[in-house]
Amino acid sequence: MNSLFSWISERKTEVKYPSISAVVSIREQDTGTRRVSLQEFVEKRCPSLHSKFHPAWWLPSGHHQTLYCVVGDFSQRDKVVYKRTLLRLKDGGTIGLDFADGGHVTPETPIVVVMHGLTGGSYESYVRAILSPTCLPISEGGLGYRAVVVNFRGCAGVPVTSPQLYSAGHTDDLRQAVFYISAHFPNAPLLGLGFSLGANVMTRYIAEEGQRCRLRSACILACPWNLAANNDKLNSSYVGLHIYSKGMGRNLVNMLKKNYDSISQDPEHDVAKAATTAVALNRPSIETFDDTFTRIGGGSMPHWPFASAYDYYRYASSHKVLGDVQIPFLAINAADDPVVQDVPMDANGSEWVVMALTSHGGHLGWFEVDDGWGQVRRWIRKPVLEWFHGTADVMVWDKLQYPDIHEIDGYITEVGRETLGCKVIDREQIVRGTEGQAGMLAGL
Repeated sequence: MNSLFSWISERKTEVKYPSISAVVSIREQDTGTRRVSLQEFVEKRCPSLHSKFHPAWWLPSGHHQTLYCVVGDFSQRDKVVYKRTLLRLKDGGTIGLDFADGGHVTPETPIVVVMHGLTGGSYESYVRAILSPTCLPISEGGLGYRAVVVNFRGCAGVPVTSPQLYSAGHTDDLRQAVFYISAHFPNAPLLGLGFSLGANVMTRYIAEEGQRCRLRSACILACPWNLAANNDKLNSSYVGLHIYSKGMGRNLVNMLKKNYDSISQDPEHDVAKAATTAVALNRPSIETFDDTFTRIGGGSMPHWPFASAYDYYRYASSHKVLGDVQIPFLAINAADDPVVQDVPMDANGSEWVVMALTSHGGHLGWFEVDDGWGQVRRWIRKPVLEWFHGTADVMVWDKLQYPDIHEIDGYITEVGRETLGCKVIDREQIVRGTEGQAGMLAGL
């Protein structure tokens, strides 16, 4: 009995606040505004974060939670319909922005900017689980916000139009997407949401932008942080190597195969040569794929190409840049995540970063019992929605000054960054949120 009580009591989420917390302004009904520490803000505005997460009894471990992301049927849940805008970037590449809203929006309605996981897209169940209530009208219990998923090159049906894909360390595609969103919705607060690999990209982007970051706040889920350390831990067990690492490697090979003709149009290009070798790999680990392709084709100069996968991992890891974050930043991982086992709870001393570690949840799972026998829902949506509502509707922000967004030769760009830019090549395409890519293991 004591051991059972101990097992249950250990499920409380560990929340680590900075030793010196940032101070923010919040709206008070009676007093107007008040200055509070980020810790006080989170404790009051994100109560779910401090409650116990109880995983569904038939999904008790991180392995169960993670694998259910792959085998579970989510096609009838959290349906989201998107309108897609394809952006051509200055380097010739293409990214896909999938927009969603509940229909009752204004120019000031907050927008959640989303980065998906490794080979996923806007269709992923973990994305829809949060965006469905985010975009639901307030009258129906939602936040009533807009959302936009930034789909990586080659993912979710986005065409590949240049000899380059994406990676954990290439942030310019997100940067250019934010140029476009800021230009078209200049009065809307932007909130960041990143999952797994996309969480790593978003963290690095926020750190690189510093005080000029156009995102008002960010929530980061299941970020892989120290890529080298987590890769080593993944490869240290049979299940880690043969189920998870090779499962993700298979997804990457399948994604590359779908886009091989486009990416290899110039067979003498180094990226095309790397792609030719990579598509022939048989059940590679993610490290093998990265060593074969990502270190060469996962970004642009600088800093690509890298000499090895580990050189790429050392560059792209996000744990080392947390000290440069200058916006309210909430990161949530699970202690039993079999994919991410190394989590930097000290956050590198940033006054803006709050780290949370649930005892259970796996990798992008966090499944708890829903109404009905055998039904589950994702617990994680509760603290994420509380965070969004708090940072968008409760926090009071000074008028921030950003570099001007302007248009040069048809490309939307930012003053001082004219080497980057994007232009619309197609829009208004309807995308059904439950339609994934054949051959992909959804959720990984």
